[in-house]
Amino acid sequence: MHIVIVGAGEVGFNVARNLSQDGHDIVLVEENPDRAAKAENELDVMVIRGNGARPNMLEKAGIIPGGNVELLIACSSKDEVNILACWIAKKMGVRRVISRAIGLEFTDTDAWSHDLGIDMMVSPERSVAREIENLLETQGAVYSSEFNSKAGIYAFKVEEESPACEISLLDLRKKNPELVTIIVYVQRGDNGFIPRATDTLLAGDLCYSFCYLDQIQEIAELYQPHRSKKLKRVMIVGAGKVGFQTALLLQKHFKGVDVRIIESDREKCGRVASELSKAMVLWGDGADEELLLREGIAAAGGFVAATESDEVNLTLAVLAKSLGVRKSIAVIRRKNYMKLSEYMPVDAIVNRNDALSSVLISAVRFPGHANTLAILDQIGAETIQVTIPEDSPAIGVELKDLSLPSGALLGLVMRGKQAQNIFIPTGNSSLRAGDKVILFATIEVSDASLMALGVNTD
Repeated sequence: MHIVIVGAGEVGFNVARNLSQDGHDIVLVEENPDRAAKAENELDVMVIRGNGARPNMLEKAGIIPGGNVELLIACSSKDEVNILACWIAKKMGVRRVISRAIGLEFTDTDAWSHDLGIDMMVSPERSVAREIENLLETQGAVYSSEFNSKAGIYAFKVEEESPACEISLLDLRKKNPELVTIIVYVQRGDNGFIPRATDTLLAGDLCYSFCYLDQIQEIAELYQPHRSKKLKRVMIVGAGKVGFQTALLLQKHFKGVDVRIIESDREKCGRVASELSKAMVLWGDGADEELLLREGIAAAGGFVAATESDEVNLTLAVLAKSLGVRKSIAVIRRKNYMKLSEYMPVDAIVNRNDALSSVLISAVRFPGHANTLAILDQIGAETIQVTIPEDSPAIGVELKDLSLPSGALLGLVMRGKQAQNIFIPTGNSSLRAGDKVILFATIEVSDASLMALGVNTD
């Protein structure tokens, strides 16, 4: 697919890198010379230096009447640039346009995108708030991401008391036949692997599992029986866009949850309190230990540090954990902080830019199913999205009889464009021509795995 991306900041850079690796023909438009040079040096894409909202720059990128550009993604940090670039692209005949929207009012309803002719408008704050909600909903999950309203992928650490500990995956499946889940990757210390049926899980393993959302609590209890409790209280530090959107989602989706927001800006406290009638908004310092204890942090199921400072958020999440909160989450912008969860007593770290990037990438990989699969980028194995061709030898063959090499497995199948046609395959499942599948494979067997599915590797 020929794709033009406007903006080579962290979001645009990540989207361009991933879609280029998927085999798409990418043109990146960036005005900042340093960002443009970085993209030219590190990515296999064409870079146009200039303002992506200018018709002549878009023309250089191939957006002309009768051109072959099929998609434009405008993800600069300026709404006016993104909206104008999308509008021009539509006028030039580009079939599909997607815009990042910094201003929340643009994504409050579908009216703006509809009136502007933009197919999809995405808010970074709403994207990260949804990811936080997923993490709070599933207390034992370290990472979580819904694919759609039916299925998702979650990462759980195996407790010593877990019934999944020290038995083979085959035996685990036999003992829990009613649970439909596929463990696609296991992180053990500094190493990771795609498990086989004969592999055994150990305490401390981080297991990435595809599962149906209506079974997520049972699966969470399988890995972490002591942490799967109903969410009753959440404390949020920072009443900015992320904190506000998180509180809004919690009020909407969790009946009776006690949401308490701590904000140091008194004026912002008043404004947020007037818009969140069911939340308690407190004027104070989120690092004030007495305040946190007085407001019941020890009994809280979740704590979200969502100030404008990455360093403050990480520190607050550690403090909250030391005071007894069940799950602490830090919101960050810098990608290099993501690995700190391995060394700090923090349950989860959420990257605002990664959350948005993943929504945009998924919107391209799975049109019509644009919910995030951000978690896939955490996995060290190759994650390959492929379409089963008409002449595939895998068509009609039950997966248990499919000759996939050791070190490869299928995690999810999307059949057609309807959300209900997404399913987690079992050994009795078979593939059809046109199915889109997510294949997990080590680098050593990825080509052989694609050949087994009849996918051209040239």
